[in-house]
Amino acid sequence: MNVLRALFAVILATYPLAGLAQPAGREVATFAGGCFWCMEPPYDVLPGVISTTSGYMGGSKRNPTYEEVTSGATGHAEVVQVVYDPKKVSYETLLDVFWKNVDPTVRDRQFCDIGSQYRTSIFYHTEGQKRLAEASKAALMKTKPFKDSVVTPVAPAGEFWPAEDYHQDFYIKNPVRYKFYRTGCGRDARLKQLWGSAPH
Repeated sequence: MNVLRALFAVILATYPLAGLAQPAGREVATFAGGCFWCMEPPYDVLPGVISTTSGYMGGSKRNPTYEEVTSGATGHAEVVQVVYDPKKVSYETLLDVFWKNVDPTVRDRQFCDIGSQYRTSIFYHTEGQKRLAEASKAALMKTKPFKDSVVTPVAPAGEFWPAEDYHQDFYIKNPVRYKFYRTGCGRDARLKQLWGSAPH
């Protein structure tokens, strides 16, 4: 499995997913929600989601490393890219999961992580996704259970660069460290404050 993932990473480094057509019956969605470790789990449990991959989008450097992205110098955001079956799960559902797992009221940070690499964003791959994302954001502005404005942008997807192997499925590979980070960063506490309940 590690050999296959490494091969997949090499292929993506040469041909980023943003430029590849998905097989019939599959679509791709990309969301920036702060630390990508925390954005894989809520999508992995959704029926109809085929895969999630942590990576980088929105910057200027080709095939950036984690160290380069976290320095803030490349302009990338940490993202999760979701491959899904639209017959089993709708893009609207993916959007709803996104909102409930981020703090959309702050710019260039999420929870304890500060910097543009931790910004929130919905990166759309099609005009249909753009329309649905903008409608979802507009609806949230009217129904949000908090006072602050929603500042998360809806932006066109660029090249997607998969993160290093040790970041993929981090919550499965390193459950103790993941839980320690998530709790220490105050993610669930803030989500509960915003939305009334913390996601699982």
